[in-house]
Amino acid sequence: MMKRKMNLQMTILSAIFLAIGLLLPCVTMNIPTVGKMLCPMHIPVLLCGFICGWPYGLIVGFITPLLRSVTFGMPVMMPNAVCMAFELAAYGFVAGFLSKKIYKDMKSLYISLIAAMLAGRGIWGLVSAAVYGLMGAEFTWKIFFMAGFVNAVPGIVIQLVLIPVLVNRLYAAGVIEAAYAEG
Repeated sequence: MMKRKMNLQMTILSAIFLAIGLLLPCVTMNIPTVGKMLCPMHIPVLLCGFICGWPYGLIVGFITPLLRSVTFGMPVMMPNAVCMAFELAAYGFVAGFLSKKIYKDMKSLYISLIAAMLAGRGIWGLVSAAVYGLMGAEFTWKIFFMAGFVNAVPGIVIQLVLIPVLVNRLYAAGVIEAAYAEG
């Protein structure tokens, strides 16, 4: 009974993160360059992974860009939303998986977050290379490095500052404990 209640809570919370992931990019929707720099969909997916666990983070990460593309027309389905779906799924999975497996302190939160960010960008690069190749377009190392890292510096900084502090405070306050609980 307790496990069923916890699953229901995590499902509801995941739906909230999905909604945030759909709506947060509306802040930058009229300026796509700023949206690409701030990575607004990444934040709720990473939080979902840390707070709800890897299965929820994986699902919310995969669904968010696809649903946003269908609902709002941005990001464009091919190639952007499809490539982002795999990227964000990796973020949610790695953040949730590592936060469950390693020691629980600020250092481990940063390790989990950085690993999730690197894994997500790596997956994005691999999927982008495949999708762009199938479309007959070129996806070079320069494009990967510029789009995945250089242009995303403001979003990376926001994620590195906001997410560990927010997650740590929620755990410390006892508000959440599912994915982060010892065990």
